[in-house]
Amino acid sequence: MIEVEKKFILTKDQEEKLTEGADFLGENVNIDLGYDDADFSLTTKDIWLRRRNGKFELKIPLNATRESRISDQYEEIDDEDAILKYFGAKNASLEDFLQEKKYQSLFTIVTTRRKYKKGGFNIDLDQMDFGYNVAEIEKMIENKEDIQKTTNEIILFAKDHGINTTQNIYGKAIEYFRRHSPKHFQALVTAKIVWPI
Repeated sequence: MIEVEKKFILTKDQEEKLTEGADFLGENVNIDLGYDDADFSLTTKDIWLRRRNGKFELKIPLNATRESRISDQYEEIDDEDAILKYFGAKNASLEDFLQEKKYQSLFTIVTTRRKYKKGGFNIDLDQMDFGYNVAEIEKMIENKEDIQKTTNEIILFAKDHGINTTQNIYGKAIEYFRRHSPKHFQALVTAKIVWPI
């Protein structure tokens, strides 16, 4: 599946308007550990390997360039064998692969997430343990051909709820690096994965 999402910082009024009439799907807590090596060889390619609540997930970028990035677009893989296959690894386990590549956890982020569904979109309101709050409006699709259409739909949906769609917002990991790991954040800026705000 392909995840197409856009992040927003909401005012209280915007949050209330966005969730008004939405189906509340529940609240959960995610504990994310993000993995990379000392040279940041994964994240500087916009590849995100994490362990969420004990389960490994890999996000592979589908955006052509940072400059053309209006929404975030990733293929998500959550099967360990498929993750090993993506890396061309012959290891018996992902744990062995991490050790071989010297991938280690560079952050742990605890997120309280409230999930909603409205108008065919998933809405996640995330509150991180390091004082950062962000909203995500997303849709899962199957075909790459639908990415631009889906991005336009997300933007229109946000505008209909009075949300500024031109703001550049960092995801939780990047904001964590900006605040707590300037070297890693600068490596992402240099690699043109993120832009300085």
